[in-house]
Amino acid sequence: MNADDVAHFLLNTPEFFEEYADTLAQINLPHPHGGRTISLGERQLLALREKNKMLEKRLHELVEYARENDALQRKLHEFTDALFAARDLSTLREMIPRLLRDIFAVPHVALHLWQLSPPSMELLVFTDELGKPACLHHGMHDTAQWFGEAAGQLHSFAYLPLYAGSVSIGLLVLASEDKQRFYPEMGTVFLQYIAESACSALHPYLDH
Repeated sequence: MNADDVAHFLLNTPEFFEEYADTLAQINLPHPHGGRTISLGERQLLALREKNKMLEKRLHELVEYARENDALQRKLHEFTDALFAARDLSTLREMIPRLLRDIFAVPHVALHLWQLSPPSMELLVFTDELGKPACLHHGMHDTAQWFGEAAGQLHSFAYLPLYAGSVSIGLLVLASEDKQRFYPEMGTVFLQYIAESACSALHPYLDH
């Protein structure tokens, strides 16, 4: 009989624990943190405490995640409301980067609209192929140069393609010196909301 056979027997013979309760009480196991042996009951209690700690940690993480989402929702609402106070394209071009810096604390923002700054073919293809926001640890094509003297210190980028229907109208780029501010695996739902809000505000002032 091997260990699997014993485990199978115990799982399928629950009455064993009632008939041999005294025997179970005599079983000692190594303490999970070393140093001594403990009874089976103590070991189970320790296991339950560890499980409770893990559950408490997970609950704390979920609460923090919910708080972060709530804060982002409020910031997004503030951003969107402010955008629709603009009455011309020039104001929007200045307002979108400024709001992203002020509300979301994004250190560097660049907005290029094809109507005003025609892109290179490479950049246009890149934007058209994105489809949705993407985060990278390096600047694509010549976009890092949009940030002037800060370009050499930037280590994370969020690319937000702007569309009118299925046609790209520009590119919004967020950047940071912090490599973990924007990273390839991060979620982009709120970045997509930002892009959509910007597109809706810009749409009336662009040639179609």
